[in-house]
Amino acid sequence: MGAKKNFVLDTNVILHDYKCIENFQENDIYLPIVVLEELDKFKKGSDQINYNAREFVRELDTLTSNDLFLKGASLGPGKGTLHVVTGDKYQEKIYQSFPEKTADHRILSCTLSVAEAEKDRKVKTILVTKDVNLRMKARSLGIEVEDYITDKVINVDIFERAQDTYENIDPDLIDKMYASADGIDADLFDIKSKLDPNECFILKSVRNSVLARYNPFTNKFKKVDKGSNYGIQPRNAEQSFAFEVLNDPDVKLIGLTGKAGTGKTLLALASALKQANVYKQILLARPIVALANKDLGFLPGDEKQKVAPYMQPLFDNLNVIKGQFAPGGSDARKIDDLQKNGQLVIEALAFIRGRSLSETFCIIDEAQNLTPHEIKTIITRAGEGTKMVFTGDIQQIDSPYLDAQSNGLAYMVDKMKGQELFAHINLIKGERSQLSELASDLL
Repeated sequence: MGAKKNFVLDTNVILHDYKCIENFQENDIYLPIVVLEELDKFKKGSDQINYNAREFVRELDTLTSNDLFLKGASLGPGKGTLHVVTGDKYQEKIYQSFPEKTADHRILSCTLSVAEAEKDRKVKTILVTKDVNLRMKARSLGIEVEDYITDKVINVDIFERAQDTYENIDPDLIDKMYASADGIDADLFDIKSKLDPNECFILKSVRNSVLARYNPFTNKFKKVDKGSNYGIQPRNAEQSFAFEVLNDPDVKLIGLTGKAGTGKTLLALASALKQANVYKQILLARPIVALANKDLGFLPGDEKQKVAPYMQPLFDNLNVIKGQFAPGGSDARKIDDLQKNGQLVIEALAFIRGRSLSETFCIIDEAQNLTPHEIKTIITRAGEGTKMVFTGDIQQIDSPYLDAQSNGLAYMVDKMKGQELFAHINLIKGERSQLSELASDLL
C-alpha cells in the first residue's frame, strides 16, 4: 500500500461516475463547495448527467452530518474520509494568473488550500478532473493533477486491428468445415486456446481457406456464410463476420466498432429487419450529442419532431435498405408497416431510461459518446429475449469529457471480452465510397 493521498474532485468526475468516491481506496477525498453549487445546476433534466448529479447528492445526504463539513465523514472500512471544503480564501497565487473567480479557478484555489493545510503531514494533494484545459492550468501552477482513470481502457489496439488470419491449417479440416453446416469440433485445432468466445477469423492452408467463427455454445469452428440480409450483401470478410454474430440469437450483446463508412449501423439494421418476426420490436436509438457541441436551437413540434434532426442518420440507413427493393414492393412495404405498427422505432436514447426492453432487437448507435455508467444502465434494461447491439467509432467522440479510453463503448468491449453472450467485431475497410475511405484515412 502506497502513501496516503488527498484527492480534490472536479464536478465533471462526479457527472461522469456518481459512485466515484468509492474508488479512491484508503485516500481522503475533498469536495470544494463550488462543486456542490455546480451539481445543483445539473439536478434538473432527463439526461444521464442529470441523473448522476441527483444520485450523488442523495449519496452525500446519507453521509451528511456536521462532521462532513467540520472534520469529514468516513466512507467505510478500508476507505478514506470525505470532506467538503467551505469558505476557503481565494489564493493569491491563483489570483495572479486567473483573477476571474470562475468555478474552475475556485477549484484550483481549493486544491492549493488543501495542499497547504496538509503540508506538515507530508500528504500529497492531487486534483482529479476530466477537463483537459483545467489540467493544463493546474500544471502551469505546479499543482498535481490527474484524469479520472478508474474506468479507462488500457489496451485500445483491438479497435485498430482486423480479424486474425491463421496459416498452415490442415486442408482436410477446412474441407470438413465446408462439408458440415454445424461446424467441426474446436478441439481439433491447436489455435482454440488463443480465441475468445464468438471470435471470427480466417483459416488458411496451402490449398484452401475459410471464414470461421468459434461458437462457444457448441464448442465448434463454424464456417461463416456470405449471405445477404434484407437486400444488403456483405462486401468483405469482416462484414460477413458481423452478420454471423448479428444473426445468432444466442449472442445477446454485440459491439460493432470501426471508422465512418464501414457499415456498422447498416449491417445491424439489415440483420434486425431480417429477424423482424423473431422479435416483438426493433429499437434504434442514439444519444443526442450535437456535432461540435452546437445545439440546433429551439425547434418546433413534439419531442419526436425535436429530435428528428439528430436521428436523421438512422433514417438514412433505413432508406439505403429500402432502396434495395422496388418502390411499393412487398419488402419495402414491410418496412413501412413495421414503422406504422410501432414494431420499428427510431428515437433518442434518453427516452428509453426506466423502460424494460423484452424481446427487442436494440441497436444503440454512436455508443462512443456514452459513459461506462450509461452503457451499464442501458444493458441492464434488457429483458428476456432481447439482443443489444452497440455501434460506434472510438476516434469520433463528440462528448467533451470522454476519450478513446474512457468512453462506454470501449469500456464495454474491454469488460465483456471472453463472455459467451458477447461478440466484438471491428470493421476496418470503409465501404461507403472511395472518397469517404480517403477522408477517414488522410484527414
